[in-house]
Amino acid sequence: MNFSVRQMTEAARALDAPLYADVGGDVEVSFEFSPPKTDKAEATLWESIETLAPLSPRFLSVTYGAGGSTRDRTHATVARIARETTVPAAAHLTCVEATRDEIDAVAEEYWAAGVRHIVALRGDPPAGAQDYAPHPGGYENAAALVEGLRRLHPFEISVAAYPECHPSSANLAADLDNLRRKLDAGANRAITQFFFEPDTFFRYRDAAAAAGIDAEIVPGVMPVGSFAGIRRMAAMCGTDVPGWLDRLFEGLDDKPAARQLVAATVAAELCRKLYAGGVKQFHFYTMNKAELSFAICHLLGVRSAGRAAAEAA
Repeated sequence: MNFSVRQMTEAARALDAPLYADVGGDVEVSFEFSPPKTDKAEATLWESIETLAPLSPRFLSVTYGAGGSTRDRTHATVARIARETTVPAAAHLTCVEATRDEIDAVAEEYWAAGVRHIVALRGDPPAGAQDYAPHPGGYENAAALVEGLRRLHPFEISVAAYPECHPSSANLAADLDNLRRKLDAGANRAITQFFFEPDTFFRYRDAAAAAGIDAEIVPGVMPVGSFAGIRRMAAMCGTDVPGWLDRLFEGLDDKPAARQLVAATVAAELCRKLYAGGVKQFHFYTMNKAELSFAICHLLGVRSAGRAAAEAA
């Protein structure tokens, strides 16, 4: 791990002082949501957005279902964020089961709705398919999608990164080569898949730097709302679930309040250690619920714009 003197000083402060002392004022956050399927889910989503938007996030991103299955709902959600909030909206877009013309048309709809940020992804294989295969006439992969978006409009573009290697990559070197292709095609930054130990990110950051990648790499943080759900998602994307995490959540399945406290503590500690290693940007996978992400941000010193202004006065 290549720590600078400043980072070592910050790491010492994190150990010597109360855990979250002196953290504040220089952390930037962003939040990810999924398009709602029901009226009740939509109400929950907008309550979460209204809770988190005052924290002045860099952007609010909205996922895109396999094969464009949530196309209309994703568009409606990002368009409403762009229309009704002051926070930039970021729309996910994938290559799966669509031609280039179809994907370009979706991107044009986003641009017309005021959306200027795309999270460009290859996408997972459609249901029932074992491996990913490009659609005939479609974009081959995320790098090609980034290149295509760059031809359409001056979008801000984020792409995915995998600290524990994408399941379809032969090895880390091949995975980093793919990340470089996406950035060379015009992506502005990479957002990582979730992980649970800070060294996982630090090793990846060092490996990326050694491979000549100097773009911003933002850690993706997944607070554990449901441990069974986390296990399922981790198995799909190759994320290691350490044994200590199993032990911490054991016996909490029917104790949601206690589980929330443990989840917030675990994720906040991860963020604090990342901060000690020089990380100042965090992307939270909210699962459309605000409480955990809000609590973690609060511990990191992130306050609502109104409150921050009042405290400064």
